[in-house]
Amino acid sequence: MTSTAQFAPAPASADLGVYGLGVMGANLARNFAHHGHTVAVANRSIERTERLMERYSEEGDFVPASNVEDFVASLKTPRVAVIMVQAGNATEVVIDQLAEHMEEGDIIVDAGNTLYKDTRRREEALRKRGLHFVGMGVSGGEEGALRGPSIMPGGTVESYKRLGPMLESISAHVDGEPCCTHVGPDGAGHFVKMVHNGIEYADMQLIAEAYDLLRRVGGLSVEEIAEVFESWKDSELDSYLIDITTEVLSHTDAKTGKPFVDIIVDAASQKGTGAWTTQTALELGVAVPAIGEATFARAASSSPLVRSAVRDAALDGGEQASGFDAGADRDEFVAQVKDALYASKIAAYAQGFDEIAAASELYGWNVTLADMARIWRGGCIIRARFLGDITAAYEEDPHLASLLVAPTFAQALERCLPAWRTVVATAALTGVPAPAFSSSLAYLDQLRSDRLPAALIQGQRDFFGSHTYHRVDDVDGTYHTLWATEEREEEKWD
Repeated sequence: MTSTAQFAPAPASADLGVYGLGVMGANLARNFAHHGHTVAVANRSIERTERLMERYSEEGDFVPASNVEDFVASLKTPRVAVIMVQAGNATEVVIDQLAEHMEEGDIIVDAGNTLYKDTRRREEALRKRGLHFVGMGVSGGEEGALRGPSIMPGGTVESYKRLGPMLESISAHVDGEPCCTHVGPDGAGHFVKMVHNGIEYADMQLIAEAYDLLRRVGGLSVEEIAEVFESWKDSELDSYLIDITTEVLSHTDAKTGKPFVDIIVDAASQKGTGAWTTQTALELGVAVPAIGEATFARAASSSPLVRSAVRDAALDGGEQASGFDAGADRDEFVAQVKDALYASKIAAYAQGFDEIAAASELYGWNVTLADMARIWRGGCIIRARFLGDITAAYEEDPHLASLLVAPTFAQALERCLPAWRTVVATAALTGVPAPAFSSSLAYLDQLRSDRLPAALIQGQRDFFGSHTYHRVDDVDGTYHTLWATEEREEEKWD
């Protein structure tokens, strides 16, 4: 039954408003109210507004509205309206409706997972109308939205002066510092949130590969693996994702008595941010193999017909015995997987920060990488102990060529490399897929190689497409070989 109730129009009394009262939006509104802000609330269907008021009106000062016009009228100037609706057309519609009732200097905030290109387009259009548009990444899930997320707002400096203090008040705090900062203009906030999610994909895949190797090669039970992950909390691997992995692996299915992980269909879904991160990296010319492989791994897991066909073909994988002795080598193998996981994690985060740096340079965002690591230390899904080390590395040298060369991480990689190689080789020999481990190691080896086979690729490209090449003895010159001639003449193209 559709509600016919209406809320009475309210005077301009709200510090800000939240439009879209699904779980995330409702929790964000409650978080603002918990911190002393008067919050206007509205939703396309009034039932959700009624439900919030019925359940949570005593938690703070809420100003409910029945429609967009009343919602905007209830906001103090300059008005701040935070949108938390489904990305895409729904967001577009709400932006247009809000803009119709707003005045010059007012602020519209898109707090959903929106592609940064859409944010840049919308920001430009609204700027021409005198409005500020803020693309804002919010990470931490439902609990974070309520208790303190990591917040990544873009937009103008002027808009952050009005919005920032409220956002900082509701964000997570680590060492007394808010996990929120002004990221940069137009699409910077949503770009950084996109890459955060890409790193999240990689981190989750790496943890899953570690679990798979410990179980299928190491022979550990699920309960034993949970104990291993529990022990890793007291190391450089300490993170939210390690915490929840321990919880998932420790859980037993009430219906069957089996480990919970064994009753879940092994097909991982995705909502697009991993793919966006990978596609954008290709456009920017930045290598993000760990993120790409994590995204592809989800796609492969969700291809049941292909998987079934390959299994039914009974292909001989040529697996070899690992030589692993569960009695003698178990602790050593666990330690090797731990080192491989940490090293791969360093590589994955380095790739994400490289992508942010490349976009920041291209679009003139001036994103401070140390600040991004700092605001990810709490509230967000990838919060981890070693983000403190990343923050310190970029504070010491804001222009690091790569996170891999920061002394802390260079030393860690050197220590972990022997174990990392052993784990990747063992995975290949035993037929246990470890694409994120393997690609991360290959990424490091590419960067540290004195010569790469790319020279041959350039020769091939010049042969079939006259794409030219540079010579090592004349790096500024451009050359093409006349392959069709008998003497293979070389021409210099200026």
